[in-house]
Amino acid sequence: MPVTDIQEAATRWPEGYRSCVALAFDLDGPTGDAMLDGSIWSNPAYFTLGSYGPWRALARLLDMLDERHVPATFFVPAWVVENWPEQCAAIVARGHEIGYHGYKHEAFWTLDADGQRAVMERSAQVFDKYLGIRPVGFRTPSGDWGPDTIRVLMEAGVRYSSSMRGDDRPYLLPAPGMAEPMVEIPGRWEMDDYASLAYHRNPNFPASLDRIASYDTTLDNWRREFDGSHRDGLCLTTLFHPKVSGKPGRVALLESLIDHMHAQGGVWFATCRDVAQWWRDNHGDANVDTNGDTHASPTPQEAPR
Repeated sequence: MPVTDIQEAATRWPEGYRSCVALAFDLDGPTGDAMLDGSIWSNPAYFTLGSYGPWRALARLLDMLDERHVPATFFVPAWVVENWPEQCAAIVARGHEIGYHGYKHEAFWTLDADGQRAVMERSAQVFDKYLGIRPVGFRTPSGDWGPDTIRVLMEAGVRYSSSMRGDDRPYLLPAPGMAEPMVEIPGRWEMDDYASLAYHRNPNFPASLDRIASYDTTLDNWRREFDGSHRDGLCLTTLFHPKVSGKPGRVALLESLIDHMHAQGGVWFATCRDVAQWWRDNHGDANVDTNGDTHASPTPQEAPR
């Protein structure tokens, strides 16, 4: 990377920060396919694997974030809020953000527009009833969405998504007929703890993962991803899950990762909500790369389906 590019990258973020980190956790609990098809009710071991997240791991993660003075975003299925309201309220009380993540972790790409609206409306009612909040962020529970999703989300008051993979920086997602685009904060499977740490044998998920990766290797992978993002002045977000990486031996990996980020200096730690607002305020008309060039947003509508 040329020196001039490095200097420009260092001024991309507010207050002269070199790069941005938006830590994010998917507090799925036991929601997902097994709950949607009803099989989880005959598989208590699988249920408790998920319930460990809000019941036990969440408090440990909140303490860790407090100790390191780092904000985070938690994308939470509304069913989890209904069943662990006190634990979810602690997220808000301790200064973090909560975003939408379906009601029971529905696959949005399988739902038509009305089905997606029904999920969003029910979720909004739950968040208002139990937490007194109206989220502005969304992460698709299924890793993908349909052609109507952006419009449905914006109609529900969503201002940003962290669902797609199209860049190393936030970008804008337009929807026909909507006055403003939605901000996308893309993530990476490389920063998903499921890829290296999750394992359950019944059902076999993730499929083909037959052992837990080395913790040293996992931490090294995550550090390298951050180092590249920080070097180039980009935005890194995570797809961590309390039920996976919030266990006693694994939370140390997160501690080491955040400590490594702090040690580099010049990192803007922010919630996804704050990142999206800053990007909208500063890049509302076009996205600008580290060379000052504009580029089109890689929207799902533009790609062949």
